[in-house]
Amino acid sequence: MSVSRLFVEADLAAGIEAPLGEAQVHYLRHVMRRPDGAPLLLFNGRDGEWRATLAGRGKKSAVAEVGDCTRVQAAEPDVWLCFAPVKRARIDYIAEKATELGASVLQPVLTRHTAVERVNIERLRANAIEAAEQTERLSVPEVREPVDLARLLGGWPEGRRLLMCDETGGGPPIAEALGGLDAAARAAPWAVVVGPEGGFAQEELGALRRIKDVMAVGLGPRILRADTAALAALACWQALVGDWRQPTPRLHADYRTSRVTV
Repeated sequence: MSVSRLFVEADLAAGIEAPLGEAQVHYLRHVMRRPDGAPLLLFNGRDGEWRATLAGRGKKSAVAEVGDCTRVQAAEPDVWLCFAPVKRARIDYIAEKATELGASVLQPVLTRHTAVERVNIERLRANAIEAAEQTERLSVPEVREPVDLARLLGGWPEGRRLLMCDETGGGPPIAEALGGLDAAARAAPWAVVVGPEGGFAQEELGALRRIKDVMAVGLGPRILRADTAALAALACWQALVGDWRQPTPRLHADYRTSRVTV
C-alpha cells in the first residue's frame, strides 16, 4: 500500500493522536479507500516528519496515531517570492510550483499595472499545502495577504537581498549575477520580485532600484509571461545560491508515498 502524506496543524510526537480535518478524512476513506491501520506520513513545518496510522473515531472522524520520526526538521532556504497576481489558473500554478521550488514566503504584490484585484489567499494556501505534501517538503510556505509595492518596499527588512527581474534589459544575465556572489551574499536571506504582465511603472522601477541590497537581472532574450518569469528566476536562484547546490537525498526508499488532494 502506498503511504498518504499529510500536512497537519497539530504538534507531533511519538504516541500522540493528531486530529485530521474533515476533508482529509473524506479523502482517505472515500477516495483512497484507506482502512483503519493504513500507514500515513505527517508533517507540520515544525517537528519534522512522522510515521502514523489511521484510526477511526466514528463514521466521519478519524485521527492519526503517531509513531516514530522519519526525518527531523531541517533549515530550508529563506527566499521569498514577491509577484504581481495573475489570473486564477496561473496564480494557482505559481503557488504550486513555487512551493515545489522551495520558496519560504509567497507574497502577492499590487502594482500600478496589476490587472487582478482580488486574491484568494485560502486557495493559494491549499495549493501550497498540496504541493508540499507531494514533494516531501518538511514545511509549507507562508502565504501572505496582498500588499502594495510601495508599502512592501517601505518596510523592506534590513539585510534581505532583493533579486529584481529587470524587464527593461538593464541588468546582467541572472546566471552571471548570481554566480559571482560571495559567501556572505549567498548566506543572506533573499527575495525574488517579478512585475505584472504590463510591467512595472517607471516610478516603481526607481523605488526598487533604491533598495539597499537590490540586484537587477535579465532573464534572457525572450519575453516571458509573469508566471514563467517568477518561476524561472526562482529556479535559477535555487540552482546557483539555494539548496540545489547540495546533494539530493534519497527519501523513503522503503515505501512509496501518494499525493493527497483535499
